[in-house]
Amino acid sequence: MKKIDGKLFADMIVQGSDSLSNNADFVDSLNVFPVPDGDTGTNMNLSMSSGAAEIKSQNSAHIGEVGQVFSKGLLMGARGNSGVILSQLFRGFSKSIENEHEIDAKQFAKAFQSGVNTAYKAVMKPVEGTILTVARVAGEAAVKSSETTDDIMTIMEAVIEQGQKALENTPNQLPVLKEVGVVDSGGQGLMFVYEGFLAALKGEKIEPNKEKVDTDEFINDDHDFGGVMDTEDIVYGYCTEIMVRFDKDKKPFDEDQFREDMSQFGDSLLVISDDEIVKIHVHSETPGEVLTYGSQYGELIKIKIENMREQHREVLRKSADKKIKQEQQEDIETAIITISMGEGITKLFKSLGATHVISGGQTMNPSTEDIVKVVKQSGCKNAIILPNNKNIIMAAEQVEHLVDIPVAVVTSKTVSQGLSAMLNLNLEQSIEENKAQMEEAMSFVKSGSVTYAVRDTNIDGITIKKGEFMGIHESSIKVSDADHLSVSKKLIDEMIDEDSEILTIIKGEDATDEEVAQLASYVEENYEEVEVEVHQGDQPIYSFLFSVE
Repeated sequence: MKKIDGKLFADMIVQGSDSLSNNADFVDSLNVFPVPDGDTGTNMNLSMSSGAAEIKSQNSAHIGEVGQVFSKGLLMGARGNSGVILSQLFRGFSKSIENEHEIDAKQFAKAFQSGVNTAYKAVMKPVEGTILTVARVAGEAAVKSSETTDDIMTIMEAVIEQGQKALENTPNQLPVLKEVGVVDSGGQGLMFVYEGFLAALKGEKIEPNKEKVDTDEFINDDHDFGGVMDTEDIVYGYCTEIMVRFDKDKKPFDEDQFREDMSQFGDSLLVISDDEIVKIHVHSETPGEVLTYGSQYGELIKIKIENMREQHREVLRKSADKKIKQEQQEDIETAIITISMGEGITKLFKSLGATHVISGGQTMNPSTEDIVKVVKQSGCKNAIILPNNKNIIMAAEQVEHLVDIPVAVVTSKTVSQGLSAMLNLNLEQSIEENKAQMEEAMSFVKSGSVTYAVRDTNIDGITIKKGEFMGIHESSIKVSDADHLSVSKKLIDEMIDEDSEILTIIKGEDATDEEVAQLASYVEENYEEVEVEVHQGDQPIYSFLFSVE
């Protein structure tokens, strides 16, 4: 194969995305820390899927145009550090080919190298033994191979061969990987993308895994009623959702026939099935008929019926209230945008002056596009962003390239740092001055958290068992034990020193008032000079967040 045009490159992107998606859980399993968060595989998959989705909506044969669309979609959807680095790799790749209708082997190889150069520049302190190393070695292999062949498939095979060797070597470059016994998760995710590229070049098709039907949740249907002004205009008034567990003694399930039959009951039909369950969502005027039809195939295991006319009346009431508030609200000169997990933490940030709070954090990193939307919708003239999570910082830093106003990112890695920074906000100063003083304030804060382990591992000399609680100080696991309070007390001991004055406890949704009281008593008994403050955070995953100042 001597040339790649836009259509073939688009297929490579889709195949690469499907390859990564099929293996995202495996990439997640390589995460060094055994915490229940949104891991590398999840972030890379969501980022890559965002870029691939943009490609599917256009049909250009111009590879430069395809590259630009893919790069923009990938950047906007980038989540987590791994997703941002992936977006930078393909930003550089796409920039290299932007003026080309099709490319040959040397241009293909050069594009890989350009991507590596862009990604390294985007990272403040590049670390070897990560996705960057794998990308760099793979890019070098592409260039070297292009010196002896003009066959693009041969170059792609060299990329994968040398990239895989670099991936297998990452534990020798990062001791923590060797200690835990894994390769770098970001590098592994990149290799799955490259394997999808090769499959497309060979004319092979990677079939996306068919996911099991989620029986815990119904369809997320917000009913925005797009354009319906009068409640009486709603034709099908009941949002009807059912789940049916198939019974082999009842009517055999054929999805196409099922969908056709079900469509007679209304509109907005969605049918999702696997070998055991079918989930149905439909807007109908006769929900009883939907239930009766579904029961022909098996047992109804979940049912939800909502009156959309009543929902629409509520939407109209809220819309009127919102319009009044918007008319009363003054234009925002500087938007203060923070990322928060938990209703209580959101209230804390707003009480300190945050104008906008984006729901997110460890379990789901918001994308660059999520943050961009808030900046644009605020109508502000300047923006200050507090990520409050080290894995969101890079996504936040991309925002300034996508909006037309000055943006400052305060590099808060934890909620505790973010709250401390907010206490030092002064809107009479410039965003640059605020960034400097807010980051200085963060440097005096120690952050800790208590969560649970999702798997067995051994890290930093600590043996951790699945289900045990872990005490984390900054980014290091300091203690692990089956006893929740014991872990919390030992972590507090680790954080408090002779200069400490205040311990702030932010209570998560899984912690009890009794546990908080016991911790406060423990501190009062053992550290008489330290004042204890308690706030209701309602954060998931982390039963306690601690800050010491």
